[in-house]
Amino acid sequence: MQITKSFLKTDFDKLFADFSNLRVAVIGDVMLDTYWWGKVERISPEAPVPVVALSKKEYRIGGAGNVALNTISLGAETALFSVTGDDEDADILMGLMQEAHIDTKYMLRSNKRITTNKIRIISRNQQMMRLDAEITGYISEENEDHLVSNFKEFVKQYQPAVVIFEDYNKGVLSETLIKRIIEICKENNIVTAVDPKRKNFFSYKEADIFKPNLHEVKEALNLLIDEADLPALNNIHHELHQIIKHHISIITLSEKGIFIQKENFSRIIPAHVRNIADVSGAGDTVIGVASLVYASAKDVVLSAEVANIAGGLVCEQVGTAAINKERLYKECKALLG
Repeated sequence: MQITKSFLKTDFDKLFADFSNLRVAVIGDVMLDTYWWGKVERISPEAPVPVVALSKKEYRIGGAGNVALNTISLGAETALFSVTGDDEDADILMGLMQEAHIDTKYMLRSNKRITTNKIRIISRNQQMMRLDAEITGYISEENEDHLVSNFKEFVKQYQPAVVIFEDYNKGVLSETLIKRIIEICKENNIVTAVDPKRKNFFSYKEADIFKPNLHEVKEALNLLIDEADLPALNNIHHELHQIIKHHISIITLSEKGIFIQKENFSRIIPAHVRNIADVSGAGDTVIGVASLVYASAKDVVLSAEVANIAGGLVCEQVGTAAINKERLYKECKALLG
């Protein structure tokens, strides 16, 4: 397959305007990201650890919620499908998502779970410690059936352009749930995009876009490779395709950029030089942006190019953050047009 693209011919005005015509469903593990900011001025006399004098607390949307926040930030109407605990952290998280205009009416609460909360203690823009409150066992069959029922209702009413699976190994995405949702998507010609994790890495059979990072791929395929050059990445794509039968590989390579492959076409797209402050949530941005661009333009190269820029931009901020649409638009015009 031969794919060529001149970004001089890409109408970025139309591309970015068309995002508002798309409906997106994000399904996966949501979490509350809590940031405790403070200063370190001394070592504790009780143990050889720094004493952080807290100055403020901040709450942000994390996990699958951050993917939804990114697609919302680009203008796409987005519904979220997940399960939280029935607790105070869920109240905070739901409030944040509703303020961001994420559609939460398909979300479920369970009094048998707790809401995942990642508490990061930060001083001088450096993370000192992280505390995780979570339950990682799979959701109940009742919750799974309820989610599938909600998803069918959503598809029937809105016919979304793309469904994004965001897996953090926190129990929402089981093998059976993944299979049931993908079957519904295939029946309704909905693009499926996946940001996988190890537990269900090979469960996303026949997905359209499969976006792991290089570390996750090497771990899943049990590979020992030092140099991730194009031939090695081609082999990785083919190994994955033999198992998953997916259509497009998008593999993030950290500071080296992004690898893409569709059929026999492949490319490594180099990263742009950035002042990296924090990589938290960059993968959420990449899958969200790549999925939207592909659903709109059906162009894998353009999808990866725009997502590559977006991932770099959010890494310039401390903590999880959604992409800024206007800034991304300007960067795309400057770097691709």
